[in-house]
Amino acid sequence: MQKLIIHGDPGIRKGAEIEVDGEEFTVFSVHRQGDWHGPDRPQLWCTVGSPDEREAYDRREYVPVALETEAVDAEAVSVTKARA
Repeated sequence: MQKLIIHGDPGIRKGAEIEVDGEEFTVFSVHRQGDWHGPDRPQLWCTVGSPDEREAYDRREYVPVALETEAVDAEAVSVTKARA
């Protein structure tokens, strides 16, 4: 499980399946930042992981501030399934 900051909006929502740098992820949560007073395009702060990590996310069996964080542009995200 990790945090993924996407610069721009590739059109994903909670439950989406995406691919970044050859790795497949399920999007557990999406927080949209920067619509009002932010950068020139929005940022999506997502919690992503493999499908088998879903139960750990639902039960909050992780420390959010300890998750590895990666930032990518929206163009680097391939959307397999846009939403649940």
